[in-house]
Amino acid sequence: MAYAYNDNNGECLLWDGALINLQQAEVAGGRTEAEIYIRFAASELELETGSGSSRIGNIRRTIRVTLAVAAPVTLITLGLFIYFSCLRKGKLIHKGKEHASHNILLFDFDTDPSSTSNESSTVDNGEKRWNRSVELPLFSYGSVLVATGQFSNKLAEGGFGSVYKGKLPTGLEIAVKRLSERSVQGLEEFRNETTLIAKLQHRNLVRLLGSCIERDEKMLIYEYLPNKSLDFFLFDANRGQILDWGKRIRIIEGIAQGLLYLHRYSRLRIIHRDLKPSNILDSEMNPKISDFGMARIFGGNETQANTNRIVGT
Repeated sequence: MAYAYNDNNGECLLWDGALINLQQAEVAGGRTEAEIYIRFAASELELETGSGSSRIGNIRRTIRVTLAVAAPVTLITLGLFIYFSCLRKGKLIHKGKEHASHNILLFDFDTDPSSTSNESSTVDNGEKRWNRSVELPLFSYGSVLVATGQFSNKLAEGGFGSVYKGKLPTGLEIAVKRLSERSVQGLEEFRNETTLIAKLQHRNLVRLLGSCIERDEKMLIYEYLPNKSLDFFLFDANRGQILDWGKRIRIIEGIAQGLLYLHRYSRLRIIHRDLKPSNILDSEMNPKISDFGMARIFGGNETQANTNRIVGT
């Protein structure tokens, strides 16, 4: 419905049909100007105005839902990123500490023949010249634990600690020397063994396969030699019969060859200082000099030196 007010006579003009064309209408008195008021049902007005507000409401609701979902996801993602970054950093620091500890223990000694006797490094006085050329494989504590069956097969025990038998996943049998926490000189012996045996290679010297420096553990991994030690046969009447004179001479020659290599032909001139019948034997009764914990390094031009303490047995 529509209506217009006539100023001339105060009458109202009403329309109740379809308003097809409202461009121009002639009102009484020839006037062509009039205000036309159109009346709508309230429901129609609510429908028209509500459609716009409902769209705005939908947009607002969408934004709220998006923010409600995105905010926790963002926080969780950020938290995970920080967690894994810290975890990775912690692992790198731990690994760095292990390698640093490993490098501290695996120093090398400079025995250049051109160096003077004052520059020559010895194990006793601790004057160590640093060299990072020593590359000794590192075994993880977990791998050693698995290889030894959680240290279930003990072979021997001494001042250094205990020795356990194990087997690597490749099938190679190993002997693991585990440093005892109660060992007074164990750390020094550990340094000596890793430094010396890692640099020496001879058929009559025990072969060092690697080390484990993790947590509070310090272990050395050697090749496993099944015939135990020489004294195991020498000081037993029954087992001694296995060593005929031919084998005994070969054992003596092997020990002499090993000592000659240490004293003259190795890159380091080494005095063992604790040589005894505990040299271990391989499967063919070949001797292997071991236990370098008390050894001392001489300079290339040194032929004698004084020791600070009495060692050996």
